[in-house]
Amino acid sequence: MSAPNLLILFTDQQRWDTVGAYGSPMGLTPNLDAMARRGTRFDHAFTSQPVCAPARACLLTGQHGTAHGVWRNGRSLSPAATTLATILKTHGYTTGYIGKWHLGPDREPPGPVPMPYRGGFADLWEAANVLEFTSEPYQGNLYDADGREIRFSGTYRVDFLAERVNRFLRTLRREPFFLMVSWLEPHHQNDWNRFVAPHGYAEKYANPYVPPDLRPFPGDWQKELPDYYGTVARLDECIGRILDTLAEQGIAQNTIVVFLSDHGCHFRTRNSEYKRSAHESCIRIPLIVQGPGFDRSQVVPESVSLVDMAPTLLDALGLPIPGAMQGRSAMPLVERRVGGWSNDVLVQISESMVARALRTERWKYCVVSPEGDGWRDSTTTLYTEYQLYDLFADPHELVNLAGRREYRNVSAELRERLRALIVAAGEPEPDIREARLYP
Repeated sequence: MSAPNLLILFTDQQRWDTVGAYGSPMGLTPNLDAMARRGTRFDHAFTSQPVCAPARACLLTGQHGTAHGVWRNGRSLSPAATTLATILKTHGYTTGYIGKWHLGPDREPPGPVPMPYRGGFADLWEAANVLEFTSEPYQGNLYDADGREIRFSGTYRVDFLAERVNRFLRTLRREPFFLMVSWLEPHHQNDWNRFVAPHGYAEKYANPYVPPDLRPFPGDWQKELPDYYGTVARLDECIGRILDTLAEQGIAQNTIVVFLSDHGCHFRTRNSEYKRSAHESCIRIPLIVQGPGFDRSQVVPESVSLVDMAPTLLDALGLPIPGAMQGRSAMPLVERRVGGWSNDVLVQISESMVARALRTERWKYCVVSPEGDGWRDSTTTLYTEYQLYDLFADPHELVNLAGRREYRNVSAELRERLRALIVAAGEPEPDIREARLYP
């Protein structure tokens, strides 16, 4: 048998709590729930950067945004970057990518991604840099490796990408392979300014479960949740078809399948759009893995981050982890060798502000630059305490404790832990100032 194959199923802006295995009562994800029962579910997985392009680069490089350079949207991944694809290609893997890329040069109008900016995916390329602008839910196009359009019309975009995945699997000529499919959904359709479920699906979820973190706030969840849930349900159906194809081709038992998302969605309850904040609804993501080394029917309770994914997968494949990767292999957690694992997770935030957040087992601690520009400045040396949440007492982050005198000692400890993570990520050591203290 050849080395294990690797298939990454990547969604965009999908909350962790849309998945039944994470407690959703909506019944949207029977196929993902079956994956979780068979494989390994990471109960506390977090994005490293809650916005599209940086999160993708963090996943592929094992580095934070300020290290790989894609610290906000609109920046390209360096052609010299070491990625999962470049590494696996050198070890004989067929590498392919399908769907939304978001790591190439910005172009107007959008066009094909030049070869040097494809992150090492060399054998199959069917992608659009900004799929949200080259397509709509039922029509549009990708580009192949030669820059030719691959058009679709009348087929729901989620189904179209799944069909391209199944086409690759059914015509596969050589193993091992590394294939990544990146759906746009359940992300909203930008130019329509709304979420768009397949025909008839929003009606199925017209009386949706409302997560507790949304209920106290206006936002736009009242009108958008039915479509959002309908899209998640269709994604799960398509994932089921892909898993069936793996089985039909006789390669399911030798394929590591990873399901995860780039970040969550807070439905305009925390700022003026859907992401770019440190709240759980924004940074917590689903992460389920099945296949060789992961079929353990278990839940990993420790915290992991997107930057941990590349080292983890290389470790699972028995390959060395480059020293430049800043993440940690989570295989010791999978194998329940957990001694010395820290649950402290660093989140870098750009665009909406220049901010850094620490997520511990109990606390959420976020600091913001008082003068930084989220589009201009990748980092800063001065922050002010901005948010502090006790996740044990307030899991839905309704009461900001920053500046409360009775939490001054807690803030002081978290300040040093966050400062250490910032330095470890390669940023300059910052001055973090206390929030104004309240009685």
